[in-house]
Amino acid sequence: MANCSAVHGGYPSDYVAVSIAIFAVILLIVRSSFPFLIHKVPSARGSAFWIPVIQVVASFNFLLSLVMAGNFLKYKKSHWWLSCYVWAVWVEGPLGFGLLMSCRIAQAFQLYYAFVKRRLPPVRSHIFLPLIVLPWIAGAAIIHVKKPLNCRCHLQAYWVIAVMCLHALYVAVLVGFSGAIRHIEFRFDELKDLWQGILVSASLIGLWVSAYILNEIHDNISWLQVTSRFILLFTASILVLVFFSISISQPLLTQISFIKRESVEFKTMCQALGIPDSGLLLHREQAVVIDPNEPLDKLLTHKMFRQSFMAFADSCLAGESVHFFEEVHELGKIPIDDPVSRIYMARHIINKYIIAGAAMEVNISHRSRQAILSTTDLTHPNLFTDALNELIQLMKMNLAKDYWSSMYFLKLKDEISVRSNGYEMEQMSGAYSFSPRLSCVNAIDDPFHQDHFSSGSSQDVHHPYP
Repeated sequence: MANCSAVHGGYPSDYVAVSIAIFAVILLIVRSSFPFLIHKVPSARGSAFWIPVIQVVASFNFLLSLVMAGNFLKYKKSHWWLSCYVWAVWVEGPLGFGLLMSCRIAQAFQLYYAFVKRRLPPVRSHIFLPLIVLPWIAGAAIIHVKKPLNCRCHLQAYWVIAVMCLHALYVAVLVGFSGAIRHIEFRFDELKDLWQGILVSASLIGLWVSAYILNEIHDNISWLQVTSRFILLFTASILVLVFFSISISQPLLTQISFIKRESVEFKTMCQALGIPDSGLLLHREQAVVIDPNEPLDKLLTHKMFRQSFMAFADSCLAGESVHFFEEVHELGKIPIDDPVSRIYMARHIINKYIIAGAAMEVNISHRSRQAILSTTDLTHPNLFTDALNELIQLMKMNLAKDYWSSMYFLKLKDEISVRSNGYEMEQMSGAYSFSPRLSCVNAIDDPFHQDHFSSGSSQDVHHPYP
């Protein structure tokens, strides 16, 4: 029988390990909330939001369970909630490492169906995740009933083999999904993050086995037990940091620097995927004549009109349809022979506009919504055609009628006039030689505050609306 008094908590190395674990949790929380607190990135909805949140909670539970069940601190287990079966069985298993692995498997499952099967997963994440956690819950219930733990919260050898087999099974499932998507050329390092998680978790399982052997076989060697549990908690702290990744669920957030407080380089999925002409309206872009008698869907293909109409719709708190049109319009620019980019864009549109409770959910019929959600090909060029036609009809009946008499349309006409004159002046400037001194005058230095449209102007980007 193991000597329960061989090792007591409270060694200096124990406090160092606990401090490292606390620092890891703080760093994890900062890393996960950085884009939202510093860069004011709007939070996502659905699994793209709550799966990373669950990962953070599971990481905290995992580290806390190791501290409470690993004899790091001196305390009397006088209450039921301080028992080994609460921390070493339930919190460390189903609510800790098991939940952490299940979240990563759920993310890999989504990637497999989206990029290999080219469709949305048949099971929603809020159903799939509890299902794959069930084996951990069943295993914890069996251990709780059989009560095989000793006074140091350690299992007997054959129980350890069964528990390690469960850990290895989940790593093997994650390896299987990762291997199935290894040929996909991801844009945001999703596959690299999966392999990184596999490598770290497999290494940790090996370390757990070694630590158990050292603790059980050499239970009278205090320094060896103290050292092994220090390494265990230290490695687990590294695991939760390395294992956490944003790229799998929110790829745009990976473009944000976590070190420098810089502006976000890619504010939209269109820009992140390199879709041409998806940024701001250029100052030198030639203006087009807007005819109110033309069909609305044709007018919306012009960027100047679309931005003006979008600003008007946003002022009426009804801009979702116009934003949806713009992103579907950008999707149409991606070639059919680039399925990965089309899938990224299609998933982005579905998560932002189509799913129930989306951040900018559009008002379309149930038939059109289900046709999109149950599609067998996310790369199909007509995936959003029916929904787009319904929204264009709604915009014609509501927004379009009020727009033509609004100040936004008057500003657009003035803008078109200014751009037309500027374009003519720029064309004329090619036939004459202007002095560089005069062509570099800025508006703030001009006593008459007049705009200069010379080709040497440094103002390349124009913001038509505040």
